[in-house]
Amino acid sequence: MDLAPVLVVIVVFQVGVVHQPLPDLFGLLGGVGLTVLGLTFFVLGLEQALFPLGESMAYAFARKGSLTWLLLFAFCLGFATTVAEPALVAVADQAAKVAADGGMIDADPRSKARYALGLRLTVALAVGVALVIGVIRIVRGWPLHRLMILGYLAVMTVTWFAPEEIIGIAYDSGGVTTSTITVPLVTALGVGLAHSIRGRNPLVDGFGLIAFASLTPMVFVMIYGILTI
Repeated sequence: MDLAPVLVVIVVFQVGVVHQPLPDLFGLLGGVGLTVLGLTFFVLGLEQALFPLGESMAYAFARKGSLTWLLLFAFCLGFATTVAEPALVAVADQAAKVAADGGMIDADPRSKARYALGLRLTVALAVGVALVIGVIRIVRGWPLHRLMILGYLAVMTVTWFAPEEIIGIAYDSGGVTTSTITVPLVTALGVGLAHSIRGRNPLVDGFGLIAFASLTPMVFVMIYGILTI
């Protein structure tokens, strides 16, 4: 049911607009079957492993009563999940290739790999900082919208000073961080932490970490561009 709208759009435009038959129909059907199977196992894995793991870790640190360890865990979780994010790896590699083609960096493989790694580490650092801010917000009960307004004011301010070549990459990096690996664990951390703190509403306070994880990479990547380009 989730894939049906995508398939309908592809078939309608391929047959009705492009006026061409579907290429390799049997291969297409096989690919759709593999996609359904993969998504099924992925969702089951989230329900059975990642969500319970994130919530249990949040409960454990809340019971431990140490804010320092909780913040350190949040930073390490954000950094580790983001640096391994497949979408970020793909975008960083593509950005390095385009930067080399544009003459901003050397075209040799080592320079492109260094640029891509620097971009990934910058985004991962930004998400780690975002989770630290988000956890402090949950613990202290700060309103989410005020922090978000301040964050986007920072984004607009840094945009004025950032090189044009990095702005698009920076804005895209905010989206690619919220993908396959990062979202389940970060969401589980926020909800579990809000559940474990007396006076916090999981629906109101437990969500919002992903918003920070989408915002801070834009600022950090533009600063990275200011320093490197």
